[in-house]
Amino acid sequence: MRINGHNVFAIAAAAVAMYAVGALIYGVLFSAQWMQLTGYSKDSFAGQEWRMALSPIMPALIAVGLSLTIKWRAAAGWLPGALTGFWMGLLFAFAARMYNFTYGTEQPGLLAMDGAHLILAAMVGGAILGAWK
Repeated sequence: MRINGHNVFAIAAAAVAMYAVGALIYGVLFSAQWMQLTGYSKDSFAGQEWRMALSPIMPALIAVGLSLTIKWRAAAGWLPGALTGFWMGLLFAFAARMYNFTYGTEQPGLLAMDGAHLILAAMVGGAILGAWK
């Protein structure tokens, strides 16, 4: 199914894959490091669990943006899609993320972890969108 030339299933698949990248990084591989860098504990979100319901919105919006950019660039193929994701992840997502570090008190390791997550997720999403016919 297409809307304005964008494959809705490809966008959904890219969003799910990007969400999975975040779940792998923050939930499996580096959960303890993330909690240490942020100062959060397992009880920190007590009463705020509803916020987790918002988490699928972020990769969905990024997937739509990547689809628009890949279409505009005519970046067909997984590699052009992944490269588009890399540049969008670095120049937009990571750059926007730097505000918390620059004007806040967070640890450099948190910026590195979040930045790597954003760039890697955008590359995976871009690869899926670029490869999907």
